Amino acid sequence: MTEAGELTDDGLVKRILAGDEEAFGLLYKRRQSSIYRFALHMSGNTTVAEDVTQEVFMALIRDASRFDSAKGSVAGFLFGIARNHLRKRWEQDRRLVPLIETPDGYELPRIGENGNGVKIHRDGNGNAVGHYSMATSRDEIAAIETTSRVRQAIDTLPENYREVVVLCELQELSYEQAASALGCPVGTVRSRLHRARGILLEKLRDAQPARRASTVGE
Repeated sequence: MTEAGELTDDGLVKRILAGDEEAFGLLYKRRQSSIYRFALHMSGNTTVAEDVTQEVFMALIRDASRFDSAKGSVAGFLFGIARNHLRKRWEQDRRLVPLIETPDGYELPRIGENGNGVKIHRDGNGNAVGHYSMATSRDEIAAIETTSRVRQAIDTLPENYREVVVLCELQELSYEQAASALGCPVGTVRSRLHRARGILLEKLRDAQPARRASTVGE
């Protein structure tokens, strides 16, 4: 008999529908971090990301029967739910506070010293904030600044372009999975991603002269 941990996502959903709590726990462990990261990248707010992640898996418990493997993957199904919840949140409040960058840019925020010279804590609104310790090297600072510029460039993309960048580039979903999550044709994902990459290159290229100029007087 196949162990639950060896099952595909589809197999775990089938077990969830049969009332298998262990299968739900395994699928949660397998997909929770990617859903959290997607919500975090799209909202820039840790509290929103946590709330959306919880809502996604509560929806899975209630409506697992809505998943149809013929229409896409479980990952795409979950990202689609997350996207819908994010849009509902944006309708309620469009003034989300950006998340301060961590050195690698895309790790889950942790409280305390993160091992790269950045001390992370939460402010009164539950947002992750931090400051650099004196132990941070010049190379680490340069990496932080580079990641920050990339993140800022992504954050300024229109929503439809930002979604495909987060799903395909940061979450490494296939075009088919991203299309399932976004409810659009694969060709649309390809064209949006192509355009988004072009916009990002332009933004990062434009930022280079300003960066070089700021270091001349150092």
